[in-house]
Amino acid sequence: MFRKHPDNPIFGDPGTGTLFDVFVVKRTDGAFRMDFSQRMNDSLAVAFSEDGVHWSAPQVTLSPNPASGWEDLVNRNCVLQIGGTYKMWYTGQAHGKSCIGHAESGDGMTFRRAGASPVLFPEFPWEGESVMNPCVLYENGVYRMWYSAGETYEPNVLCYAESSDGMHWKKYGMNPILEKNPRNEYEQNRIGGCQVIPHGELGYLVFYIGYRDIHTACICAAHSTDGVTDFRRCRLNPLVAPAPGEWDADSCYKPSALYDREKDLWRIWYNGRSGGMEYVGLAEMHGDFRQSDWIG
Repeated sequence: MFRKHPDNPIFGDPGTGTLFDVFVVKRTDGAFRMDFSQRMNDSLAVAFSEDGVHWSAPQVTLSPNPASGWEDLVNRNCVLQIGGTYKMWYTGQAHGKSCIGHAESGDGMTFRRAGASPVLFPEFPWEGESVMNPCVLYENGVYRMWYSAGETYEPNVLCYAESSDGMHWKKYGMNPILEKNPRNEYEQNRIGGCQVIPHGELGYLVFYIGYRDIHTACICAAHSTDGVTDFRRCRLNPLVAPAPGEWDADSCYKPSALYDREKDLWRIWYNGRSGGMEYVGLAEMHGDFRQSDWIG
């Protein structure tokens, strides 16, 4: 079972304002990089840590661009380092709609937009007025994107697309790939905000937000052999849930997970909410997931 870190929230305070929708990677030097959204300036930012608990001050990596017509706010991003280039996919929001854009950087700190237009925008009925929360993997020369779609306040479903260059995307013909299951109390309203991680014998693990109602969320997981079809929910769901009276009393949002094989330890960073403020917390579980942990 996942246990919340005793120092939670580990990142964020009234000085930083609300921090949300994190994306954490472990660098080759062993340090951690966290990309996240900072509400006070409607921008994307980054912080670094040696232990995953104590973080440097936020540094803005991409600011809004109202002149574009679709980026009054920028948030909900992921960042990959491929060769000497950092590639970012992010959410731009304006006029009640959300689209996904692309930016690149040589140093991972200052990003430049790769074009004036979004690389992904809502087209189909299940996408509603928004596509957001991109999670991208680069495998065998193919960019693979999992994204949320539906309403702007909170999305409703998870979808999938592929690209050969990270700019031009082909959406999967059987979208959406994962929807709410009303039989599960923790996701009877909707699902959204995912991170996908390759995992040996289990194929791909998908950590996502499950919404009991529009204002109450927790963190869940499913797995799929190919990351696109035949998902099985985890028996441990919800992995992380709100704690009454605590800093995350109302909701636990957008998971970012990493597995430390040497320590046999799973870690999930997430943004928790109590009232109007959101900060970043950490939950940990010793031991790996097993085949018996999943429900068909």
